[in-house]
Amino acid sequence: MDAKTSPIGYSESETVNENDGDAVKGPRRSRVSGIDRALQIIDHLYETGAPCGVYAVAKAIGAPLSTVYVIVDDLVEKNLLSRNADGTIWLGARLYHYGLAYARSLDFMSVATHEMHDLCRQAGETVQVCGRDGDHMLVLAMADGPSHFQVASRVGTRVPLNWTASGRLLVGHLPEEERIALFRHCARTSPTGRADVDPVTLSTAAAKALESRLSIQAGESDYAVACIASPICDRDGQCVATISIVLPEQKAFSEEGHYVAQVRSSAEKIERLMGWRGH
Repeated sequence: MDAKTSPIGYSESETVNENDGDAVKGPRRSRVSGIDRALQIIDHLYETGAPCGVYAVAKAIGAPLSTVYVIVDDLVEKNLLSRNADGTIWLGARLYHYGLAYARSLDFMSVATHEMHDLCRQAGETVQVCGRDGDHMLVLAMADGPSHFQVASRVGTRVPLNWTASGRLLVGHLPEEERIALFRHCARTSPTGRADVDPVTLSTAAAKALESRLSIQAGESDYAVACIASPICDRDGQCVATISIVLPEQKAFSEEGHYVAQVRSSAEKIERLMGWRGH
């Protein structure tokens, strides 16, 4: 029996001797298990976002057409894939139910808080997860760094949106007119006097910050305090929260590139874990 007729049990480079059950090696080819091939098929459909013919799938993943036909038939039978009237295949209802169960098990704050503590250990600095509360940025969670540097804002602190790096990111996805109207209404002079209050300037900065997935502020809300933040965006591209490193202003700019890479990576990881990134 050729291995291709049993996609889950054998790799493509093996055949089976029916007399003794031992695997007999055929021509040398890359060994890819049936499970790996099934995942490649499902991943391809997910990434393209549309039904696809079996031939096109086989060509895209670089697999033998006969192998893909067998695996697709198996997946359709198990309701992991569905076959349309025109012969194209798409994700099956069983995957949808798995997705619902996984989504129910996810809690954004649990995922974000776990990554916040990981980033705190990596960066050796205080890390915060922040969200928007109307005209203000709200500190949702916080992990204190090992240094003696003290951060004034604690969990529950509300700060005007224009004072912080996170505040700009949290509204960066809004339409321009809405951003300008919002900043015209809520922009306040900060204690240090360094926070911008011009609505148009703030609106432009917010859009650019979200696009670059980075916002940095220094000394705008607190003297000698800097914040390097990256957005956490949902599947619609809306910034639902931010993760940021809070540290001394002088230190932030002396090692800026190092912290930027870390905070961006953490934001992207949260998005992936929540299923918001990669589609």
